[in-house]
Amino acid sequence: MRSLFLLLLVALASLGESKEGSEHHKRAKRESLSRSKRRWVLNTIELEEEMDVEYPYKITTMHNDKTANVEHHFEISVEDDDSKLFTINKTSGEVYVHRRLDREKTPSYHITFDVWDIGVAKKIDKELSFDVDVKDINDNAPMFISQFQKSYDVKENTKVGDYLPVLMDVVDLDQEGTINSTVDVTVVKQSPAEPKIGVKKITEKQHQLISEGCFDYDKAKHYSVVISASDRGKPPLSSTVAVELNVIDTNSHRPKFKKRQYEAEAVEMQTHKDILRVAVEDKDTPNTDGWRAKYSIISGNEDEVYAITTDPVTNEGIVGVVKAKNFDITTLVKLQIGVENVEPLTVCKDGKLIEDLSSLPPKDSVSITVKMVDTNDAPLFEKYTEEVYQTEESEKGQVLYTPKVKDAESDNIRYELVEDPANWVTVDEKTGIITTIEKMDRESPHVDVDSTYRIVIAAIDDGSPPATSTCTVSVHLRDINDNTPKLLNNSAILCSNEADKVMVRAKDADLEPFSGPFGFSLADDKTLKERWKIEPEYGEEVSIRLLTKLPNGNYSVPLVIQDKQNQPSKETLSVVLCNCVKPGVCAGPKPLSTAIGIAAIGLIIAALLVFLLSAVLLLLLTRKQKTFLMTNLNDEYKQTLMKYNEEGLGTDCKAEPNILASKTTESITDGIKLGSMQVHNIEASPGMVQDMGSCHRTYSVVSNQLFYNVCPQMSSNMNTWDSQQQGGMKRNSRGNSTFKRSISSWSDGRVSSLLDRRLTVTDSNPTDSSDDHVKMYQYEGNGNSCMSLDMLSSEYQQNDLSFLDDLGPQFKTLEKIIMENKSEVLKAEKSDI
Repeated sequence: MRSLFLLLLVALASLGESKEGSEHHKRAKRESLSRSKRRWVLNTIELEEEMDVEYPYKITTMHNDKTANVEHHFEISVEDDDSKLFTINKTSGEVYVHRRLDREKTPSYHITFDVWDIGVAKKIDKELSFDVDVKDINDNAPMFISQFQKSYDVKENTKVGDYLPVLMDVVDLDQEGTINSTVDVTVVKQSPAEPKIGVKKITEKQHQLISEGCFDYDKAKHYSVVISASDRGKPPLSSTVAVELNVIDTNSHRPKFKKRQYEAEAVEMQTHKDILRVAVEDKDTPNTDGWRAKYSIISGNEDEVYAITTDPVTNEGIVGVVKAKNFDITTLVKLQIGVENVEPLTVCKDGKLIEDLSSLPPKDSVSITVKMVDTNDAPLFEKYTEEVYQTEESEKGQVLYTPKVKDAESDNIRYELVEDPANWVTVDEKTGIITTIEKMDRESPHVDVDSTYRIVIAAIDDGSPPATSTCTVSVHLRDINDNTPKLLNNSAILCSNEADKVMVRAKDADLEPFSGPFGFSLADDKTLKERWKIEPEYGEEVSIRLLTKLPNGNYSVPLVIQDKQNQPSKETLSVVLCNCVKPGVCAGPKPLSTAIGIAAIGLIIAALLVFLLSAVLLLLLTRKQKTFLMTNLNDEYKQTLMKYNEEGLGTDCKAEPNILASKTTESITDGIKLGSMQVHNIEASPGMVQDMGSCHRTYSVVSNQLFYNVCPQMSSNMNTWDSQQQGGMKRNSRGNSTFKRSISSWSDGRVSSLLDRRLTVTDSNPTDSSDDHVKMYQYEGNGNSCMSLDMLSSEYQQNDLSFLDDLGPQFKTLEKIIMENKSEVLKAEKSDI
């Protein structure tokens, strides 16, 4: 009752508390709880791991004073344990453990208890808990966790306390900070027993082997070591590991010469790589740095004439002569040779490494006697190289160089020419004087780029054997202006569809001031200067510009190029003018097609037949000739009027009078040969003037051609006229021209008959010109709108035909073919005339 009364007071006090203090409230609550009667018996239970008892094993009994006169049962739960390791008797509250505990797996357990009122199915009291701590025992031996090798290498002659390359990590799973996990690592066994090998602790878990003396490779080359790790538990547990140590030989022995005295012989003024070999012996392991010998010359080599090296295979010392020296007489040279190893020497004594090697014997050495044999010395030039200067193209016979030579052993010296690439000089055999026998050209390929010509002469004495020495004479050639500028490239391609100029570059083989920059100019030709222009006219490289439009083809451009001394040269640049497909590449003409169809073959055969038929008709017509006289028509050729179709109606116009002329003087007009003529009026007749509606057409013979005039409105419908010479010409006794003409089949005789009749009348009665005058058919104002066929050209057309000036490369190729054919036709016609 007392406890219940105290609980009631605590409850009332808590309800009456204000803001003063949660801390006061908590403190009062703790005091009230401390005064209440304990309902659970709570404590921490210690269980020893791995207990050897009968399981299940009772560890405690739970009590609660509220369970009196109440039907109840107990419940238990273990944190993080689903294996039913702990159980409780629901009625009596006895707690049991069912198997051995392992502290290394779970060091403690947290157990919670509840008690339930079975009648009302609720907890009688609050949930309480207690801990079960597992007490450690020494059930784990120390473990080596390092990855051990089977063997390790250690060098001999180690110092005391030097670490060996065996590092160990050791752990014990028992409770830390106890004797069960405190580990000691020691070497428990080694063979051989000396030197001692120990273990040094680096950290709490890490240990390493150390040397407690010197290893001696000659005494033992291998060691077996057993290492133990033991804890301090009761009883103690331990584990061991075994390793092998291989002793590596070091330089613990000095090399020694096999002989104490050596002799060698060499010839003066000659170098020899190998005049003597010396050998040593060494007790260390062959082909190691502790065995390899390193030789040196201690004394006798003040002039550094000799050297000694090591043969890497045999370990021998090779003595050689590396510097030629002149000895007046045969001489004996004393050399002191020493030897040591590449690796420094380390020596152990009484199990300890000797730090001070001065107490040891010095390195081994021997004496070598070298006999230097005196020989015939070569002559000595005062200068073995000489520089001379000479102007190029100088007259031959010039003395370039006179050598000065001494020879202490001989006065009879002869000279020879050793090197003279261009054969320009000669050498006097007795004096050695170098004299030119040809003019020396600085631009020769035998001259270096620095204008130097190299000559080598030799001086030879009369010794046995003869000795020789040489001297090099470098002749520096001064330049003169003996070369003119030249074009680097005498041809160029001018792409007319891309540019209007080409670049040219000149070069002069002479040096400054006899070379460039150059002056460029065109040859003195008016036509050339109208076509081409040089820009600029001074420099190493200039452009040749095309000023006018020229057809594609090959052109020559004569140039005059002057150097800085105004010495000119004439060069010709060949320019290929063409259309280019790419820079510098002309477009070639397209090949003509060779495929001929059946229709084309038929047309060719038909044309041949027509040509043969025309030739036969022409032969027949030439047999029908008629001769007539014509006054003042000297050297004229007869023409035949060819009648074409009748034109349709046109606009009214007046026709120009037609004239029949006799040629007296010739002139060229629009490409047609004309002459001054005597004009005879021709009577108008139906054969000569045809009514064309309101317009008329007249015929005229002008300069060996027969023309007819038409109205300009009719020019588009006008058919082409043609005239053919059907006969030859002969002169009669009166000086008149007699023509033989054949009657053409297509003139049907009317025009020929009319023309003969009118010419006869005019010749017999020149004053009768009543009907031979120009007839005005219709007046249309001043001027004449008609034109002769001579005037029918593109320049009189109203349409703009400027596009015909340049029809492109394909049309130009066609034009070139047609013009060549036309030229051949004109030549054939002239030959027929």
